[in-house]
Amino acid sequence: MSNFGDYIKSRRLELDLSLRKFCELAGLDPSNWSKIERGRLPAPEDREKLLQIAKILKIKKGSKEWQQLFDLASIAKKKIPDYVFKDQQVISALPIFFRTAHGDKPTEEELQKIIELLKGR
Repeated sequence: MSNFGDYIKSRRLELDLSLRKFCELAGLDPSNWSKIERGRLPAPEDREKLLQIAKILKIKKGSKEWQQLFDLASIAKKKIPDYVFKDQQVISALPIFFRTAHGDKPTEEELQKIIELLKGR
């Protein structure tokens, strides 16, 4: 899945939940939620709402799907996930990543730092 809306829609359809039924269970407006699933609106800001959505979609806490849900929600809101800020090694590599994403090539040393960081995960 490439975005939050696609991910939620896919999970919802796997459970044979219509948009209206899903929104009824989650206390959401179907019109606005449809815009989220189509990528026209970002994911909800409220963590409690995301927890409720995870429960409705039968996503188990701590699973890969759980992590994906919250990562995609962060990306949809254009935010770096909170857990990233708890890891000093990752924080120290972010400037390298940002420069690379901007089009600047990392030095061999910087590239090696990122590779080692990823290997340790």
